[in-house]
Amino acid sequence: MNDDEYFDSEEFHEILDEYEDAIKKGMPVFLDTDDLADIADYYQLNNRYDDAVAAVDLAIEKDPGATLPLVFKAREAISRQDIEAAANFLGQVEDKDDIEYLYATGELLIAQDKVEEADNLFREELASTQPDDYQDFVIDVATIFNDYGVHDKAMEWMMRAKHENTDAFKELMARTLFGVGKYEESERIFNELLDHNPFSTSYWNALASVQYMNEDYGASVASSEYAIAIDPNNPDGLLAKANGLFRLDNYEEALDYYARYTEKVPDDEFGLLHQGTCLVNLGSYDEAIEKLDAAVNVAPEDSPYLTEIYQELAFAYCEKGMPESAIYYIDLAEQDGEDRSELLVIKGHILLANDRMKEAEEMYRQAINESTDTPRILLRIIVSIYDNKYVKAAYYMFKRFFDMVPENNSDGYSYMALCCWDLKRNDEFLTYLKTAVERNPREASIVLGILFPDNLNPEDYYQYMADKLK
Repeated sequence: MNDDEYFDSEEFHEILDEYEDAIKKGMPVFLDTDDLADIADYYQLNNRYDDAVAAVDLAIEKDPGATLPLVFKAREAISRQDIEAAANFLGQVEDKDDIEYLYATGELLIAQDKVEEADNLFREELASTQPDDYQDFVIDVATIFNDYGVHDKAMEWMMRAKHENTDAFKELMARTLFGVGKYEESERIFNELLDHNPFSTSYWNALASVQYMNEDYGASVASSEYAIAIDPNNPDGLLAKANGLFRLDNYEEALDYYARYTEKVPDDEFGLLHQGTCLVNLGSYDEAIEKLDAAVNVAPEDSPYLTEIYQELAFAYCEKGMPESAIYYIDLAEQDGEDRSELLVIKGHILLANDRMKEAEEMYRQAINESTDTPRILLRIIVSIYDNKYVKAAYYMFKRFFDMVPENNSDGYSYMALCCWDLKRNDEFLTYLKTAVERNPREASIVLGILFPDNLNPEDYYQYMADKLK
């Protein structure tokens, strides 16, 4: 029985009721430490953090060396990246032969980027594992590696397992395949799981995520809609639909779903960031700045989204004709550790958009000088120049760019095709279009999709336009 099944069981709820009744009445709690650790896990799963801590602290008070409560505290410390505290809690465990102690020790190693050491620890234990325990151990280790985002190791351990025709095993395999980028195989398994359990919001959301990563955004939106139909307040479903709509450039509807997600998870800067980004794309710059400021206020200092928030604020202020404020936020992004050459291009873009051409040229020049990947930065600069409506200048720069890059270069041809389209150079447009769809169909879809019917595949763009221009 897995945790979810146990927490739904009558047995667990009798224990939980006994505990909560005793706490409510201020009476002594006579449950053992394992039961209290289970209650703490249940509270944590339901975002009742203070209640979880109270339960596990009571367990440690009853038995200071008990494994499960100390492992709970160690894992909580790992989640806060407090490695020293986690090691201290594990050091207090009396039964060092307990399998949960071993698992937590491995997790601590993974949290310190000592993945191979963790793998060796688990493999040493596997060598002495009894046959009856082999399958459970292998699956537990695969789950641990998945939980910590080490999906290649998770896949190695899944390959050691005997296939089980159970939903739990299939789900773990599907999530592992997702982690290693095998989206089509993952999607197939999630569809099998949904055939068996069509009312699982978890499976529908997982399927939506797989389809999103496979760039099948329409299907991702459809899957998220099933999750929302089953549970209209499910934050993961709301976010999945918002993300899919955003990728389909449906900013108005995406904005609505990001807002609904933020109502459920108000302290997640991701939802506020993307509300701001939608508003920037819709031209509502003052509202965008309001949402992006809110995102800055709730984001922790180590948020992976801070740089993106600062950049969106810069774009919003740029569009309002306030280049100094825009550059202020690019400077904040630089302090956050973003690639300086990329940020110099953005500064150049902001200055050029505000008719400060000489200053923009200087920023572009600095970006090239400081870049470790000159072709990529050159391409970013030329696209910036095109986006600022200097189409003819971008055209001639692309000509020089393609003379510089290797013959097998795949980037930039879609943008050059767009330049030729704007300049009505139809023969050149078709030439660059053909190269674009052959070498980089994804770029062609993103850049040139506006010129074609929505349901047309990039590989069909050339013939469609050749027929149209005859």
